[in-house]
Amino acid sequence: MGRLVVITTGGTIATSMDDEGVRRPTRRGEDLTAGLDVDVVDLMALDSSQLTAADWDRISSAVTSAAYADGVVITHGTDTMEETALWLDLTYDGATPVVITGAQRSADAPDADGPRNLRDALTVAASPETLGLGVLVGFAGTAWQPLGLQKVATADLRGWAGTAVGSVAEGHFALERAKERPFLGALSAVAAPRVDTVAVYPGGDAVAMEAYVAAGARGIVLEALGSGNAPAAVIDGVRRLCRDGGGGRGVDACSRRTSQRRLRARKGVGGRRRGDGAATAAAAGPGVVDGSLGGRLTRRGRRRPLGLIEKNHEREPDRRERRDWRAAAGCYTGRRGAISGRCGQDR
Repeated sequence: MGRLVVITTGGTIATSMDDEGVRRPTRRGEDLTAGLDVDVVDLMALDSSQLTAADWDRISSAVTSAAYADGVVITHGTDTMEETALWLDLTYDGATPVVITGAQRSADAPDADGPRNLRDALTVAASPETLGLGVLVGFAGTAWQPLGLQKVATADLRGWAGTAVGSVAEGHFALERAKERPFLGALSAVAAPRVDTVAVYPGGDAVAMEAYVAAGARGIVLEALGSGNAPAAVIDGVRRLCRDGGGGRGVDACSRRTSQRRLRARKGVGGRRRGDGAATAAAAGPGVVDGSLGGRLTRRGRRRPLGLIEKNHEREPDRRERRDWRAAAGCYTGRRGAISGRCGQDR
């Protein structure tokens, strides 16, 4: 199977039920990997809902340190597994496969799914077919790409919706479709600018957006209505923030009905407004870009990419660097720096 490393971060896979019916972390890496020939790094033991940007940087460092192995597996809670997986996929460019897995049921459950998920994840990480693919999520015999992945169930062991790239059966992994690798750069989560998400609702206004900007937000993701619509007061607020109230900060419009992919919006940078966020983006004017691009990022997964690209642009790179960053994100059209509505198809 080759040399494999398991990095533990906590999550349901490492928990037991206490007398009050609450899942508590009780299993260390040596417990989870008993009988398996792997190296273990006990990094942390947290409910994934409590992870911070600093924890993401710790996980990234642990992955980099473990890249000497033939494969790396991270055990993780499912609450924010999709965010951590996307973060790693955006910032890790090593050849060693990295597979994130977890469980829907606690380790002491009679039908615990963690042991099987861990074994399957190790199989995926050890497979020659995953060399160079970057980060995958392994769950219930399926290997998923992080881009577009979303947790959709807490009881169903499969638990996820997205793009499945392969499966495990009888101890063997089969790669069934190509995996995208949207690497942006070896960046720090802690250093990335603040980006906040604002839910749009009937009768809503710009109060929440203005509060976030006052708190230091460098970008805003709007979870818009229907096919990307928003009340007039919201659109007026977006115009105002982009024009003079936001200090050049970005505003990003998206739809609640689709999975979205959007990687940048900033004052003075135009976008090709197409897709489900087009109505709000077009009405609000320059600095707002339609974010519902092809169902490639979930709304929860959008904040970090926007922050990373904002951070990249703080360096004032030359035009070629800017093009390379957008190309890495799959969003550069090659025409006048426009951001394409066909993310991932222009490369």
